[in-house]
Amino acid sequence: MMLTLFHSLRVRVYMKGVVRWKGGEDLEAENQHGIKFPMHTDDSANPVQMVLLAHGGCTLIDVITGLKHRMENVRDMWIELDADRREDPPRKFTAIRMQYVIEGDVPRKLVERIIDKSHEKNCSVGAMVTGAGATLDWELDIRA
Repeated sequence: MMLTLFHSLRVRVYMKGVVRWKGGEDLEAENQHGIKFPMHTDDSANPVQMVLLAHGGCTLIDVITGLKHRMENVRDMWIELDADRREDPPRKFTAIRMQYVIEGDVPRKLVERIIDKSHEKNCSVGAMVTGAGATLDWELDIRA
């Protein structure tokens, strides 16, 4: 028999949370700040839908941050998302598609660079999803 010793490595905890069962298949999530939200209820997203939406939210924040001094020229902004999943467990994402829509006067090339950088480097959720093997395609629609 071989004995392997594992050294305890202290890893800094950046986030904490709790997910509680509320009956049936209903769940309630709570983050480290005490903010609670429903999961997997008749009126809320299930965990996989939350991952897809979090991916969209993560990259949209990157766009907002990247446009910082030009946001006064933006009337509205959103991302339309759709995804494919494996049929067999684990039913992870295999493809993500994003349609960025910006209503306002912003330079297309700048926004494209911001989106590219978001997906290449900045969006943590996207890195986890594509790192697990999902492909990502996106388009940009700027409406003046």
